[in-house]
Order: sequence, then structure tokens, then C-alpha cells
Amino acid sequence: MNMENNSYISEGIHEECGVFGVYDLDGNDVVSTIYYGLFALQHRGQESCGIAVSETDGPKGKVQACKGMGLVSEVFTPDNLENLKGNIGVGHVRYSTAGESNINNTQPLVLNYVKGTLALAHNGNLVNTPELRRELEYTGAIFQTTIDSEVIAYHIARERLNSATAEEAVARAMKKLSGAYSLVIMSPRKLIGARDPFGFHPLCIGKRNNAYILASETAALNAADAEFVRDVLPGEVVMIDEGGIHSNTSLCGPKISKCIFEYIYFARPDTRFDGVSVYNSRIMAGRILAQTHPVEADVVVGVPDSGNAAAFGFAMESGIPFGMAFVKNSYVGRTFIKPKQSMRASSVRIKLNVLPEVVQGKRVVMIDDSIVRGTTSAKIVKMLKKAGATEVHVRISSPPFLYACYFGTDVPTGDQLIAHNNSVDQIREMIEADSLGYLDVSRLSDLLGGDKGYCDACFSGNYPIEPPKEDIRGEYDK
Repeated sequence: MNMENNSYISEGIHEECGVFGVYDLDGNDVVSTIYYGLFALQHRGQESCGIAVSETDGPKGKVQACKGMGLVSEVFTPDNLENLKGNIGVGHVRYSTAGESNINNTQPLVLNYVKGTLALAHNGNLVNTPELRRELEYTGAIFQTTIDSEVIAYHIARERLNSATAEEAVARAMKKLSGAYSLVIMSPRKLIGARDPFGFHPLCIGKRNNAYILASETAALNAADAEFVRDVLPGEVVMIDEGGIHSNTSLCGPKISKCIFEYIYFARPDTRFDGVSVYNSRIMAGRILAQTHPVEADVVVGVPDSGNAAAFGFAMESGIPFGMAFVKNSYVGRTFIKPKQSMRASSVRIKLNVLPEVVQGKRVVMIDDSIVRGTTSAKIVKMLKKAGATEVHVRISSPPFLYACYFGTDVPTGDQLIAHNNSVDQIREMIEADSLGYLDVSRLSDLLGGDKGYCDACFSGNYPIEPPKEDIRGEYDK
């Protein structure tokens, strides 16, 4: 493995997508609420974002939208937000796991069809996209994007022709979908949320005065000054109209497979997902690491941001002092460019810097959420030792990645994963750590208070749904 040919930005596990929707029953404009909600979900995707709004008492089906490549702060300006008028709307932040990153694939998707207009925002990834897409293509559908979200939107629109309501059309379309999806859909008079029957990714309901909100994380509700109402159940379709919240649980099933990496890495620590605190999950991961991989050391440090809580948990369990050894540059977004190959070795330093005062002359326990290809871990270990650490003991708050994910997380195929063909000791040598310990896969349920309804396929290979025979996570161009 050539560790100098990969950058910090590309080697880590990336976020997926975030969805947000609002229906203000008093008729107030919702664009600012969506904007703040997307800001709170920015960690889930930094490639593109968009907002689509409509007026429920205006011309039926008239939708105004603003979408673009980049961060929320880059795409939306006071001028273009001022032009988005409506009391119902949906928003999206994207990191592509299926479909390439370009302006055509930005969301929300807006479809005009015989029954009116649909605006759809999707988090997740389908595993039967090729079959669903071919079915539509052979009946005359013309696709404008390369993402599975458009396949979902088309099937909902098609089912609407034979359904009494939009929410019934969503439920009927869901029977054809296989994979992970948390959806927020705007129709002319309704806001609809849906979550796949396995509940891979989160979706929750909030309320502020007489406005209802659907969001990927409870942290986004807090940003919108809304109160948490409840989580959308796996398999549930919720519809919000002037009469309030209505629910269809006919597709809810017994088998739940929540993405365990939401708790380890994706979600913000101030989020609660199906009743479990993400922060507490990470504290528990650190405690378990201290129990199963103890070491004599002087300070425990976390690689920001997701490693910090786990490091705090390790420190509490072990009695070793907790320290803040890293200064993170929070302004490195998708626009960060390394113009030459020779510049790539400095990419970690652009994002992270070490405080020598914290680690100099000390034995350091470094907690991180994962090791993918190993390039980032090797560089951070080297930075700590250069800053004066006498020993660096790496502890990882997840098990080793061994298998690809097909449900909305960009865990790559096995040949790109350092743990796929290397033992723990070989990995330790490659990243030049003094010791290395991973969270044991058998302890993952402890992160959820004993709940075993989670997906750990990227660690165990036990997929809750048969994985696709072809890797569908890139651009669909056939």
C-alpha cells in the first residue's frame, strides 16, 4: 500500500445525506427554518444542497427551488433565499454514494406530472435500482439524473395515478423498493415522510408552534427551535396536512437493522436516534475499549470530531487524563484543492494540527472512529510523534471494516480496506503505532443499551438484505 498517494479528504468514510421538511399550518414562510435545519445537517453531506418550497394556498403545484454544488453557506445567499416564498418545503444536503457528484444530481428533485408536483429528498441507497430503472425505461421514462432518488420519485408518481392519495402512492411504491431510504416528500397540500422497513437511517418528527418538521436528526430540530415529537418508525409513512399528523404502519416489520455507524460516526453527538443518545453511545465505545484494550499511558486524546466522546469515555473508564491534542480547521470544505501530487502529504496538517504542549514527552492513547485505508491514521500517528509523543497507542471505536456497504454509506469494496487483507498487528506496523485495538464486533449492542436491531454488515458481512450482484454505488450510466 502506497500511503503517500491518498489524501485525508478521500480516504475517510464520508457522510451520506440529510433531509429536512417543514409545513407551517399558519401560512408562514418556511425557507429560513429549512436553511437553519440544513446548516445543522451539514455534516451529513458537503457536495451539494437544495431547498424547494410551495404555497399550499397558492397555485397548485407551483414550486420554487434553489440548488447548487457546495456547502449550505456557499449555495444560499440572502437574495436567493428571499425569493423562495412558501409555507411548505423540503431541503437536502448531499454526499453521493450512488450517482456522480454534479449539478444534475442535486436534490430535492422536483417532478411535474399529471397529478401535480412532487418534491423529494432522499437519504440512503437502494439495492434494486437497476431493475426498477429498467422497468421505467422500457415504459418510456426519460431520466435526467444518475441517482436512485429519481427512480423512487418516478415510482411514486406512477403509483399516484392509481392511488386515492399521495401518501397511499408512497406506501405502494415502497413495496417495490429494496434498500435504505429515509424520504421527505412535498406534495401541493401535504408533507410526507417515509422510512424503509429496516430503519437503516434516522428520520424524526418535530413541532414548533403550528409548524411540523421532518428531519434526519434531532439536532436539526434544535437548530430550528422545534420540539421533538417522536421518531418515524421503520416502515412507517407519515403524512402531515391541515389536520395534523397521520400515520400508516402497514409496512412496519419485525426485523430492524439500524446503521450502527450512525452512532459511531455519522450523526452529531447531540442527536438521539430511536431513543438512544449518540453521545452516550460513543462514551460507551470508549469505555469498552478501555476494558478490552487497556494500556499504560499518560493522556487520552480523540481525533475530532467523532473520536472526542469515545476518548472521554476511555479516560473515564481507565483513569488516564483526557486531553485536547488536536486543533481542527472547520473551514476545510469540498472546495479544498491540492494542486499538485507533492502537496498531498500535507493534507492532514491542513485539517488537523497537534498541540505539542499536550503530548510532548507523554505516552498517548489516540482514539479514532475507524481505519479505512490507513493513510490518515499513519499520518496522525506520525504527527503526534513529531510533536514529542514517546508512544502512540491507537484505539478504534468500531470493529475493522471488512465488507462494502450498499445502504447509503461509502464503505468501499474489500480490496480497498486495509483490514481486508491485513491482520491487526500488520495494520499496527503500517500506521507505525505502538499498539492497536479495535472495538469488538460482539460489543456493538452495548452502544445501544443492549438493542440488537442494528446493521453491522460492513464489519461482519451479515447483510440484512441480499447485496446487489453489481456495485451500484457509482454513476448509473447504462
